Amino acid sequence: MSSSTAMAVMLTMEVRMLHRNLLQAAWLCCLLAVQVHSCPDTCRKCSGPENDQCVECRAGWTLHNNNCVDIDECGTELGSCPPSSYCFNTEGSFQCRDCDPACVGCMGNGPARCRKCASGYRLTGSKCLDVDECSDRVLACHGLDEICTNTEGSFRCNCAEGFIRKDGVCVKKQLPSIQEKGLFEDIQDEEVEVLQQMFFGMVLCALATMAAKGDLVYTSLFMGAVAAMAGYWLSDRGDRLLDSFLKRR
Repeated sequence: MSSSTAMAVMLTMEVRMLHRNLLQAAWLCCLLAVQVHSCPDTCRKCSGPENDQCVECRAGWTLHNNNCVDIDECGTELGSCPPSSYCFNTEGSFQCRDCDPACVGCMGNGPARCRKCASGYRLTGSKCLDVDECSDRVLACHGLDEICTNTEGSFRCNCAEGFIRKDGVCVKKQLPSIQEKGLFEDIQDEEVEVLQQMFFGMVLCALATMAAKGDLVYTSLFMGAVAAMAGYWLSDRGDRLLDSFLKRR
């Protein structure tokens, strides 16, 4: 490598290092400038980094002796909240928080900050406390078979043990019982046939007795009954023989 070429390479390397050093110096100056001119969080504009060097404040803050002080919106018309909530101040803003369940309107958190007690609560001392309806002299539950159970701000009526609620009234549970069977519920078909034959036999005997005395009316009834019995027996027997024949085929 010639001397001129070597010198050119060295100059190129020195220029690159100088360029790199200049870039690093520029970044360092930018960072220092940002740190020097950075304002506190509460300031929109400032003359320096300290809290007492604010010139203009952000929303929710007010300027006082070059300091940005939090605005208590709850003490002004800015902190307007719904009737069932109260204003709670925060840094630079505010929140609307729900009142205690014991309150109808409130000025703060808890049952001691109520404007008025809600239904089911009573002012006791300085607090709205739950009313135990079950301990009052007037019966909360009107049913004789109901038991009163106190709840927060109210109560409920439960049926006593052994009772269930039906159509808004507590009625006694019906225990499952074994259904009683009738006198002839378990009787078999063969037994029915025997009973029928016994009944017709008794009728025939009675009619035969009356016919033996020479009464024509009972004689006619007796003969008709015998014919009917014979016809019934033959038809029933014939049906059975036919069914048996068809089953065999």
